[in-house]
Amino acid sequence: MKTTIQQISLTLLVAVVSLSVSAQEMVVKGKVYDVQDKSPLIGATVLEKGTHNGTVTDMNGEFSLKTRKGKILQFHYIGYTFKEVKVESEWMEVCLQQDVALLEEMVVIGYGTQNKVRNITGAVTSLFQGRAAGIQIRGRSQYDAAVFPGYPYIVREANTEEYESFRENRFLSAEKQPLSTFSLDVDAASYGNIRRMVNQGQMPPKDAVRVEEMVNYFSYNYPQPTDGHPVRIVTETAVCPWNKGHRLLRIGVKAKEIPSETLPASNFVFLIDVSGSMYSADKLPLVKSSMKLLVNNLRPQDHVAIVTYAGAAGEVLPSTSGADKQKIMDALEGLQAGGSTAGGDGIQLAYKIAGKNFVKEGNNRVILCTDGDFNVGVSTTEELESLIEAKRKSGIFLTVLGYGMGNYKDNKLQTLAQKGNGNHAYIDNLQEANKVVVNEFGSTMHTIAKDVKIQVEFNPAFVNAYRLIGYESRLLDDEDFNDDLKDAGELGPGHTVTALYEIVPVGVEAPVGSVDPLKYQSSEKETVTSKFTNNKELLTVKLRYKKPDEEVSRKMEIPVLAKDLDKNPSEELNFIMSVAMFGQLLRDSDFKGDATYAKVVELARKGLNDDPNGYRREFIRLLEAVEQLEK
Repeated sequence: MKTTIQQISLTLLVAVVSLSVSAQEMVVKGKVYDVQDKSPLIGATVLEKGTHNGTVTDMNGEFSLKTRKGKILQFHYIGYTFKEVKVESEWMEVCLQQDVALLEEMVVIGYGTQNKVRNITGAVTSLFQGRAAGIQIRGRSQYDAAVFPGYPYIVREANTEEYESFRENRFLSAEKQPLSTFSLDVDAASYGNIRRMVNQGQMPPKDAVRVEEMVNYFSYNYPQPTDGHPVRIVTETAVCPWNKGHRLLRIGVKAKEIPSETLPASNFVFLIDVSGSMYSADKLPLVKSSMKLLVNNLRPQDHVAIVTYAGAAGEVLPSTSGADKQKIMDALEGLQAGGSTAGGDGIQLAYKIAGKNFVKEGNNRVILCTDGDFNVGVSTTEELESLIEAKRKSGIFLTVLGYGMGNYKDNKLQTLAQKGNGNHAYIDNLQEANKVVVNEFGSTMHTIAKDVKIQVEFNPAFVNAYRLIGYESRLLDDEDFNDDLKDAGELGPGHTVTALYEIVPVGVEAPVGSVDPLKYQSSEKETVTSKFTNNKELLTVKLRYKKPDEEVSRKMEIPVLAKDLDKNPSEELNFIMSVAMFGQLLRDSDFKGDATYAKVVELARKGLNDDPNGYRREFIRLLEAVEQLEK
């Protein structure tokens, strides 16, 4: 009898120990790939069944998730069959099968109406639109029903994305309006956002296409400054590829390169939106992964504080040295989404903390990560402008990183970046995060020249008319060029910025329109051409900038000679012209001339030699996808 009792006790003990072991938390790592070509699936969603616990795969298709042995992990990727795998060990490899039939019936889209799109596979954006079978996502305002295997009541957010409407720059008479002035900003958010939409099988709305941001998404091999200035101007002219009777002027600006190890100490405040709208995998989970990439590049002298906002704003992590990376990582990992969006409170708290830890002669910067959906407190464009304009005078700069689809508020994020001495990038996957916060860390997170402005004066002896391609939201009055109180763009170490002008030479008819003769003053034109006949300059490019710690600007200027007007374009200019032509086709521009996608591809291929990171080749793949969508 005693032996029997001992055996039963031992059995119960083994069972309890087994249950304890099985219930023990573990970190499961693994890789998700395509079963056919073994290629990694970037941005695939990994979710513990019946919970909110999930993550997305990185650029190698790999993931890491804290869970328990015996739990079921669910794997989703648009264009692939849904799969469930039981946790048996600390490593798993999961292969997913393409499901063309599913895509023939439905594609998840980020805006607009739902369309049937056939044979679109390999979309980058993963599906993370539900918590468990039969449970709807909270914290959103509008939904459309959609049915997926394993998720019978998953919902898709309806379109609430917002873009600022703008009128494309027109041709101006060089005789009547010889000056063109604009702020030299370096945002590149439009290109990443367009790529996201195309990868989802949708053409972007016209107002999402900002040609200058598409051109400036790519870096160009401009020469370094050598004359004591932190920036250098380069110019080039060529025949306009979409209108052979016109010419194209490229103005390139190169900021001085500074080795990352010699950059000044950074005082960062991560301002992270954790409201309900940030729940999906392309938002808060991607924000966490992005910021971890940045944290990996911090030095001991750099510091990070973390502020979050939802229904209210709060400090999650006080300013912490870059030497304590694990503490910063743990604070990021603990963030969860839910609640309304008190963006204004978050911005004010972030600037307050940045000011408290201000580093003299250092890099003081707030890094805002959000979908731009501010719905509590400061929310209108005018209120945001007032708030940010007041804060930028503190010497604290702003970087705005936009995330997500469906309710992305591009217009608000543009306002924040432009008014807050900052820049704006759109992060649609971990590869883009790596580009922005790792490969371009110095140029996007530091400033060596602020309030950078360009003014071009055209010589009417050679130029009949001109138009600035893009930069519609950055135009300045001519008097603003010499006004040091007027805010303008910022440049970081190694940054390149490009602007394009389409020029109508003298003797070629210009589409500038006409007006009736004046009634109260003489409308007779003075003959100005003769005054400039002996001048061989086509135009003059002037640039003003301030050093980050100064309030008085410095001026540079270089002339462009008329004899250079018809030179053959460089490989880089060929690529730049292809991107500009692509943007005008997407906008269905009034000035696209005889542009075609075939011409865009042809020009782009001529500029592929300098492509160490593959961004230009990716551009060509994007072009090919758009051609198919157009068909």
